[in-house]
Amino acid sequence: MLALAISLASAASWGVSDFLGGLQSRRLSVLAVLAVSQPAGLLLIALLILLFGADPVSAEKLAIAFFAGVAALAGLGAFYAAMAMGTVSVVAPIASLGVIVPVTFGLAQGEEPGAVQLAGLLVAIAGVVILSYEEHPEHSGVARRSIVLAILAGLGFGVFFTGIDAASPDRPGWAIFAVRVGGVSAVALALLISRPRLDGVVAAIPVLATIGMFDIVANALFAVASTKGILPVVAVGGSMYPAFTIALAHLVLGERLATIQWGGAVFALLGVGLIAGGS
Repeated sequence: MLALAISLASAASWGVSDFLGGLQSRRLSVLAVLAVSQPAGLLLIALLILLFGADPVSAEKLAIAFFAGVAALAGLGAFYAAMAMGTVSVVAPIASLGVIVPVTFGLAQGEEPGAVQLAGLLVAIAGVVILSYEEHPEHSGVARRSIVLAILAGLGFGVFFTGIDAASPDRPGWAIFAVRVGGVSAVALALLISRPRLDGVVAAIPVLATIGMFDIVANALFAVASTKGILPVVAVGGSMYPAFTIALAHLVLGERLATIQWGGAVFALLGVGLIAGGS
C-alpha cells in the first residue's frame, strides 16, 4: 500500500506539471517550454542529492536511466503538443495507456497475462475509441492528430516507467539525475537542429521552472515507489495522472466533454487500472 500511495503522489505532481506544460504550449513552442523546464528540474534534483544523498548506481543502470529520460522527454514533447492542439480531457487518458509498456515488459520476462489484464486491455481500447469521438466534424483532423500524439506520448512514458524501475536503487537520486540529463541532452540537440523562436520565454520562466520542479518531484516519487513495490502496482498509481490533469482542465479551462466522451475517459482510466492491477 505504501508503494501505491507514493506512486499516487507522483501522479498528482505529474498531473499539475502536465496541465501547466500543456497550457504553456498553447502560448509558446513545445521546445521553448522544455528548454526551461528540463534544466530547472535538473538543478532541483542536484540540490536534493546534495541535501539527502543518493545510493551509487552502476554505469549500466545510469545508461538505462539516461535513455529512459530521452524517452520521457520525447513523450512529454508529444504530450504537450497534443494538449496544445486538442482537448486536454481527451488527450490525458489516452496517454495514460503507456502503462501497457511496463506490463508488456513483464510478460516478456515470463509473466503470464491474467484474465483481469486482458479485460483491462479491451476496456482501455474501448475507452480510446470512445474518446476519439468528435462531435464537430470540421475539427476532426486536428482531433486525430492530437490522439496520435497522445498515443506516442504514452509509449514514451511507458518506456520511462520501465527504465526507471530497472535503474533505481533505494535512494534513487543519481538515477533521477541521469534521467534528467537524458532529457536535457535531447532538448539541447533538438534546439540545435530546429533553432525555434523563443519569444516570450523570459516572461514565462517562473511558470516553466515550476513545471520542471513538479515533474522532477513526480519522477523522484515514482522512482522511490518502484523500490517499495512491484512495477505493475506502482505503474497503476503513476498512470493516474490524467485524473488530476482532467480535473484542472475542468476547473481552470472550463472544458466540457460530450457525455459519451466522459464515458470514454472513465473506460480508459478503468482499463489502465485493470491492466496494471491485474498483474
